Amino acid sequence: MTLTKSLEQSVDSRKTYSFIQENGGSFKNYLNQYSQNLIFRDAEESEILIQGNPFRRPTRCNDLQFLDFETQLNQEDSCSNSALAAHRILCNIYETDLIFHPAINSKKLWSDFADFYSNNNKVLGEIIRPVIEKHVFGFLDDKVEISGKWSSNILKSYFEEFYKECECSQSHVINSILSAKDKKKAAIFFLVQLAGDFLSEASAMARNVLGNYGPALSELFKVLIDEYGYGVHEAKHSSLFESTMKSCGLSSELHTYWQFYLPTSLSLINYFHYVSRNHSLFFRYIGALFYTEVSLIYTTKAQSKMLKSVFGSEVDTRYFDEHTHIDKHHGRMAFDKLISPMLEKYGDEVVKEILRGFEEFRLLQEIADQDFINQIQWADQVDKYREKAADIYHRIESGEISTPLETFVEVLGERSTTHVHDDHRLLVIESGEMDFWPIFGDTIRFKAGDIMLVPMHRLHGSVVRTDECIYHQPQVFNEIMQEMQAT
Repeated sequence: MTLTKSLEQSVDSRKTYSFIQENGGSFKNYLNQYSQNLIFRDAEESEILIQGNPFRRPTRCNDLQFLDFETQLNQEDSCSNSALAAHRILCNIYETDLIFHPAINSKKLWSDFADFYSNNNKVLGEIIRPVIEKHVFGFLDDKVEISGKWSSNILKSYFEEFYKECECSQSHVINSILSAKDKKKAAIFFLVQLAGDFLSEASAMARNVLGNYGPALSELFKVLIDEYGYGVHEAKHSSLFESTMKSCGLSSELHTYWQFYLPTSLSLINYFHYVSRNHSLFFRYIGALFYTEVSLIYTTKAQSKMLKSVFGSEVDTRYFDEHTHIDKHHGRMAFDKLISPMLEKYGDEVVKEILRGFEEFRLLQEIADQDFINQIQWADQVDKYREKAADIYHRIESGEISTPLETFVEVLGERSTTHVHDDHRLLVIESGEMDFWPIFGDTIRFKAGDIMLVPMHRLHGSVVRTDECIYHQPQVFNEIMQEMQAT
């Protein structure tokens, strides 16, 4: 069997399981069974943060009946509610392969521990996993087109140019943080997005150092043990990031900020598990690893500088400073000790798979960067969006705009697990009060008569603070949003 054929088979292996395809509707049944695990139930009143419990992961399960995971998302849907729900579930599935312990000795936490690692949870997750992977990552096959003749030498030249590109590039994410009115809140939200990955850093990488594929395995293991601090816990990269979080007044416990992860931030975590768990995609993993290691050389330096600018001398930036140093080494190791030997051994057969992993992750990173920028720009201009919302609602009340109000009645303590809408919406409080979060940080207390414009795909959540709250969520059509943005 040639390597070319095995790579073709790896593509086939990513198709959904045949028994799901042959039994229409059965996937939905498995998904419903999976979501009934109590650790995935909707967030409760006190659970804006999930403290001390890495197994408790609200997934807004009631939305699943309206979502179609058996249809592939487009790139434009990467920030959608379906993407958010799917990536939350996919992260939960992947992380049952990782080891997390309760923060304290508690019967409740040990019960959640048992539910998270139960055979029932793991088997159901494994059944639905390939369908969800296709749902969220299938668009990459269409958007990343590897055309033309690629050889080992051409790929090496292309990757050498990437070093120069990274050295000269500027981070739009960092620029957006530094240009925000509330720089500290924007920087904290940035750290929150990193926390889902960095607090268990290199877990996906560890999947790729099992077995035996020659000297390359040992070279990758060298990168892994760097990430793990050579067995010194305080030097472990995740430990360094814990110190960063603490120095900014944030929790260093895993998934405390679960509700505030953007869908595209989760996609970056999940992609590495996706190409690491399925070893037929190993060469894509190597390409994505190279992209990450090289790009971090320069971005972590800028991130460290940004954090010091925002938080002052008290912020602990050792995590970022260490990566600026070590990733110069890791980037070269990935190129010289992993990619080059594989190209010499297997020739042009693996070139396109390595390149595909590189380009797929680059695209996902670009999508995630823009999603983050859009979120903090909205949250940073709450007053503007409240003013625009009042103008739009006046036009609805006058009859100029015809759209259903879509009225909801909620009671004291009822929490809306963070989510996004796939269209633009107003939030109109008719009576009662609610706390509202457009970003992690200070809450906004909405009272009767308050109106807010929530753009499509912007993450938000709420909790009712009075005996009853009646509110409306009329849709705002695209042409109205375009008018608003033009003024």
